[in-house]
Amino acid sequence: MKSFSARLYASYTEADLLQALRADDEGAFEEIYKRYCFRLFTVAYRKLKQREEAEELVQDLLADLWGRRATIQIQQLDQYLFSAIRYRIINYIKSQKLKSGYEFYCQLHTSVSTDNTENSLAISDLSAALMAGVENLPEKSRQIFELSRLEHCTVPEISARVNLSEKSVEYHLTKSLKLLRSYLRDFLMLTLSFIAFLK
Repeated sequence: MKSFSARLYASYTEADLLQALRADDEGAFEEIYKRYCFRLFTVAYRKLKQREEAEELVQDLLADLWGRRATIQIQQLDQYLFSAIRYRIINYIKSQKLKSGYEFYCQLHTSVSTDNTENSLAISDLSAALMAGVENLPEKSRQIFELSRLEHCTVPEISARVNLSEKSVEYHLTKSLKLLRSYLRDFLMLTLSFIAFLK
């Protein structure tokens, strides 16, 4: 019986699968998973060259698809999934760069002092500076930045939630990153000047 069901879903078009998915049909979701999981993984792995991270991004995307099946607005499943995985890859790479920036800052600070308390304070100061920078963003830019970086929403998802075009969302994200880079650069310059003063 199960093999018959599998054959039935295999004959579904994308539109049929989407309709069944919105109706909470687990078989339709399994078919989507079967059709797209490996292809999405291949895209992620080619960009990241890291198996676990690529698998995790794909699993998160498909779990999100199932979790929001009743409300998600998708016209073309294929286009949606491959756009969504690309945005998740970009967000992952950006988050890794931000993490590298933190680590670089900590290494600089550690070279001046190996005291654990001071290291904790440095990380705390940098986190506080980042959050202060986010709070200083214009309201719409802040909202979009938080959806992107804290809730890990894709650009199409943010576009739907804030009622702006995808281009506008990308503009706000680019503007936010520029403002935060400038803000953190000023913070790091002041911190390094202060450390040099203490030496």
